[in-house]
Amino acid sequence: MPNQSYDVVIVGGGSAGIAAAASILKRTKNLSIAIIEPSRTHSYQPGWTLVGAGIFQPEETIRPMAKVLPSNTTWIEKGATGFQPHQNMVELSDGNLVKYSALVVAAGLKLDFAAIEGLEDTLGANGVTSNYRYELAPYTWELTRNLKSGTALFTQPIMPIKCAGAPQKVIYMASDWWQQKGALNKLNIQFHNAGAMLFGVPSFVPPLMEKINDYGIDLNLNSQLVKVDGAKQTALFNQLQDGKIVGQLERQFDMLHVCPPQTGHDFMQNQSITNADGWLEVDPETLQNPDYANIFGLGDCINTSNAKTAAAARKQAPVVAENLLAYLHHQPLSAGYDGYGSCPLTVSRSHILLAEFGYGGKLLPTFPKWLLEATKPSRLSWWLKASAMPSVYWHLMLKGREWLAKPKIRT
Repeated sequence: MPNQSYDVVIVGGGSAGIAAAASILKRTKNLSIAIIEPSRTHSYQPGWTLVGAGIFQPEETIRPMAKVLPSNTTWIEKGATGFQPHQNMVELSDGNLVKYSALVVAAGLKLDFAAIEGLEDTLGANGVTSNYRYELAPYTWELTRNLKSGTALFTQPIMPIKCAGAPQKVIYMASDWWQQKGALNKLNIQFHNAGAMLFGVPSFVPPLMEKINDYGIDLNLNSQLVKVDGAKQTALFNQLQDGKIVGQLERQFDMLHVCPPQTGHDFMQNQSITNADGWLEVDPETLQNPDYANIFGLGDCINTSNAKTAAAARKQAPVVAENLLAYLHHQPLSAGYDGYGSCPLTVSRSHILLAEFGYGGKLLPTFPKWLLEATKPSRLSWWLKASAMPSVYWHLMLKGREWLAKPKIRT
């Protein structure tokens, strides 16, 4: 029997879960809403790339969970361990059950550092770092500012990953720093990308390739990191062709920045509401589960093809709010998500290429061309990323204030 029951239960207190709760509450105060989240700290993860570049301080990117959860919600400070969708219940880490009328899954994803042999044993030491962890981003900056010569390796795993531009952002900002300090020509900078393209949307590849060439970065596509030996400072890569291993190469390094492989959380595996890879099944437009009409999803945990970014969650939250309420009121689902995602690609320490796109790689720029050229780096985009977006995140997105995020009406 369930220990608690609510109108709406939300699994996950990250950006997607809180934004969804805030958007629901913006539309109605008459529902009981519970958020299942074990962490006591909420992180503004897009800021970690700037921590790794010495531009933000780490503490700027975190706040106590209790201060960011909407006041009209109940915080269940446990982890979810499974789903019983036929009984409309979520299983908790303490063995209890929570019952719902409607469920929102916003569980995020798993950073699988353990999938790379030897990596966890050397993270934060021997020149090995990752901006994908709060406690490691400062080490990225320490390594960057102290490296005067030698070899710097940067990696990107097989997709999907959280923020597809992040593995590149760190390269460009570090390279710009080294260029300013006169060290760029003394460094061997390599980018090992397990994918076959520099970036998944072709329109943004030429301006990014220009930066690759300007900084003299050795681009290695189809090159997948599989092993790290911290003591010897060596990295082993599988060489891929059409997804198959055709060889291996080993590289020595003085600095290694790793973007880890990423999967669905362990508790999302082998569930009736998820696919074979542990991603929540949803309709890409309505964000409703195809088998259970009272389940919706958003954020990094869903199986849609959009970029897994906070900007995507900001656009998805109003869609989930509208459609969940429509379901509860026995009305047609009217709101549609177009796959919008945004990757502010920091191509230097002062310019950003603001990549905004939707399903199928369709360009979806927010601003008119006369103000912001979609495929050109600009200082305005840098200001948006470094100055405006943190405020938008904390004071608009997490509060249900849907500036430039109104859901489209399905036709």
